[in-house]
Amino acid sequence: MKVEDFVDVLDCEFYTGVPDSQLKALCNYLINEYGIDEKHHLIAANEGNCTALAAGYHLATGKVPVVYMQNSGEGNIINPVASLLNDQVYAIPAIFVIGWRGQPGIHDEPQHIYQGKITCDLLDLMDIENFTVSPETSVDELNDVMIKFNNVLKSGKSVAFVILKNALTYDGKTIYENDNELIREEIIEHIVNVSDSDPIVSTTGKASRELFEIRESKNQAHKHDFLTVGSMGHSSSIALGIAINKPDKRVWCIDGDGALLMHMGSMPVVGNVNPDNLIHIVINNGAHETVGGMPTAAAGTDLVAIAKACGYSYAVSVDNIDDLDEELIKVKNMGNLCFIEVLSSIGSRADLGRPTTTALENKKSFMNFLNQ
Repeated sequence: MKVEDFVDVLDCEFYTGVPDSQLKALCNYLINEYGIDEKHHLIAANEGNCTALAAGYHLATGKVPVVYMQNSGEGNIINPVASLLNDQVYAIPAIFVIGWRGQPGIHDEPQHIYQGKITCDLLDLMDIENFTVSPETSVDELNDVMIKFNNVLKSGKSVAFVILKNALTYDGKTIYENDNELIREEIIEHIVNVSDSDPIVSTTGKASRELFEIRESKNQAHKHDFLTVGSMGHSSSIALGIAINKPDKRVWCIDGDGALLMHMGSMPVVGNVNPDNLIHIVINNGAHETVGGMPTAAAGTDLVAIAKACGYSYAVSVDNIDDLDEELIKVKNMGNLCFIEVLSSIGSRADLGRPTTTALENKKSFMNFLNQ
């Protein structure tokens, strides 16, 4: 189904969400149609954030908003759905558009398997009536469902369209780019060179995939790295837990700007604990690149100022390889809680692979290494 037809059937004026590769057609359409426009389209920090934004839109206009996300974001919406939107509380209706990763019977990455299995069960549990949109779904069928859904929405309840792979198509072209020169994979390689045998916790998405391939290309063991294949936004908290309990090790966290924004509340917690053996590096390309390249708010956010305000002892931003190497060596030997923002371009190798070890194997080897 063409995304234009899907949008026409929904007949809504305001969209907010967190980008997803399964919803790339919708995301690209919204960027081309509206860009980032507070009246029509806003990309949120996390799925709970966009659900609350949608609630505010409804309170101000009386109209029904659309909230889009990957199914991994269902965990982030449970609280605002149950305690804000629910018809036993404020009865605020919303249309959720959810990309279904890990659909049972379809091969996917390990972080999506269980989430995919319980996707519709969670919606049912939250009393959100849902319909699955497949590549075979017709516009007429969708129209019939929307007529039924409109009655549900009028009662103050929410509904959801669960989108399967290739269910939505879009012919428009969208280019995501910035003016930064550094390449993320090169940045990570320089981090690996300086960190030596220190433990690294890397965020979900392409950063972990690139870290894995860098180790492969150097014939190095993967035991030094914990690849956070899911749990977007939580890598720095994982690294903090390790740093607290392994004070003799210098712990590196490779984070992304979208992940940092998703759960930025972790930063003041890190700063309050103030471990002197944690280095937090955020590779900032201002984009949700792993799921397509849609923009994040980090491109216009002073992350260094935030880190300093949160209690990080040392915080700096770099945009070239010489300064990056200088700062990496400096924080390696500093003995303080450190933060480095590295401005990066958007893009990755077309042949970028995925880890060939399982998540469980990664955990076991990493734990063995930490406890040597």
